[in-house]
Amino acid sequence: MQLLHAPSWPHLSFQTSDRNSKGGLLSLEKCLQSSTANCSFQPQKLERSVWVSHKRNFFSFCATKATSVEAGSSAASSGTAEGDVLKALSQIIDPDFGTDIVTCGFVKDLLIDEASGEVSFRLELTTPACPIKDMFEQQANEVVARLPWVKKVTVTMSAQPAKPIFAGDLPAGLQRISNIVAVSSCKGGVGKSTVAVNLAYTLAGMGARVGVFDADVYGPSLPTMVSPENRLLEMNPEKRTIIPTDYLGVKLVSFGFAGQGRAIMRGPMVSGVIDQLLTTSEWGELDYLVIDMPPGTGDIQLTLCQVVPLTAAVIVTTPQKLAFIDVAKGVRMFSKLKVPCVAVVENMSHFDADGKRYYPFGRGSGSQVVQQFGIPHLFDLPIRPTLSASGDSGTPEVVADPQGEVAQTFQNLGVCVVQQCAKIRQQVSTAVTYDKSIRAIRVKVPDSEEEFLLHPATVRRNDRSAQSVDEWTGEQKLQYGDIPEDIEPEEIRPMGNYAVSITWPDGFSQIAPYDQLQMIERLVDVPQPTAVQS
Repeated sequence: MQLLHAPSWPHLSFQTSDRNSKGGLLSLEKCLQSSTANCSFQPQKLERSVWVSHKRNFFSFCATKATSVEAGSSAASSGTAEGDVLKALSQIIDPDFGTDIVTCGFVKDLLIDEASGEVSFRLELTTPACPIKDMFEQQANEVVARLPWVKKVTVTMSAQPAKPIFAGDLPAGLQRISNIVAVSSCKGGVGKSTVAVNLAYTLAGMGARVGVFDADVYGPSLPTMVSPENRLLEMNPEKRTIIPTDYLGVKLVSFGFAGQGRAIMRGPMVSGVIDQLLTTSEWGELDYLVIDMPPGTGDIQLTLCQVVPLTAAVIVTTPQKLAFIDVAKGVRMFSKLKVPCVAVVENMSHFDADGKRYYPFGRGSGSQVVQQFGIPHLFDLPIRPTLSASGDSGTPEVVADPQGEVAQTFQNLGVCVVQQCAKIRQQVSTAVTYDKSIRAIRVKVPDSEEEFLLHPATVRRNDRSAQSVDEWTGEQKLQYGDIPEDIEPEEIRPMGNYAVSITWPDGFSQIAPYDQLQMIERLVDVPQPTAVQS
């Protein structure tokens, strides 16, 4: 993917890691264009925040369907003993998907010593922020310990390395980020940045590796809401990458940390700056990157949605009808771009006084968004002076008061985001697969209960790219006989939440949107399964 570079950004400056360099500043344009710039780079040491490390008793589950069980080898283990252990572990059910943890593929490195009665294994979840990982560990210990021959059980908990489902199609800076979550509202001043920052620190407190990207170039909020020691982004001129700053273990990138605060520039240049800041930053391994979207549905928002594969979006609104009208535009934008909206946060919803609850701005905007667009979860944030003050002081509310009512609401929102992102990843990763045993492509589009089969040759013949159809005349260049009847796909990879990329034996890579697959002629007579050669 070719990156868009702004033609000239004389006002953008980044701090180099060479503290002895003159002035300590180096322009971004100079660093990007000069391969001989003498700027050294030393990675910053990240310190994991512990402000809510004691909050481990959550009440929802986030794991997605993983790979098959990998049982470790042991000279003393037998098939019967291994079967007993796996059968015992299969009693533990994923409460969201209704599938046991063995089928989900969470059980790894199974080692059995029947002589001593010792059993050890690892439960690998897809995110370290899984809300009920402690419950899983306890249940796994209990069910295996009940086996009559077992005397000792050792359970190790782990999480898969952060990696998106479609890493090969992303810029290098984003290839080790599992989930990208947009916090959006078309209406300005509704508290979107407050929600984005507090959600990010809530996820970090749950054990996840998190980053925040402030996408508002005209009025960046992140420098006000957090207080990193180093308030200037660093530049690695050799790699031509940006080193995010850090606050309490969360990686941060904002135009406000580029040395000039707010931008005065035209839209196309802003899109280039946003693209550059986001895709060339060294985010490293992240479980969640929270993007604080700017208000509106214009060029910047579309650029963000097209450059990065957003996993999900959180919508922020206020109780007024005017807010609903604007927010509805944003929800429709995400719908057209195939980005699922997983939660609505109604900010400034109410306040309590004299034992009563008051709603000064009315009621119903958040509920109306949920009802009209089918968004599954609604969260209310009260009017609290401390919430506003924490945003101005540089310390997020969930850090300043981790036991408060606001922190609890964000805790619930964080659990919801983790859970919904896991469901979306599971649906996307299994939406289109090739079944070798029946030589057919299985399709189950996300948010649909219907599963159907397609013949591989039919899918290949229905390619609508310029190589198959003349863009000017609409004439079909790919003929029916050009595709052999027994053709099989070599690889099927998700592309965002809307399509898959299918690689064929002739080297052709076909982009197949879900909408198009649903229109193709389907297999009615299911082929008989055949033996699959390994």
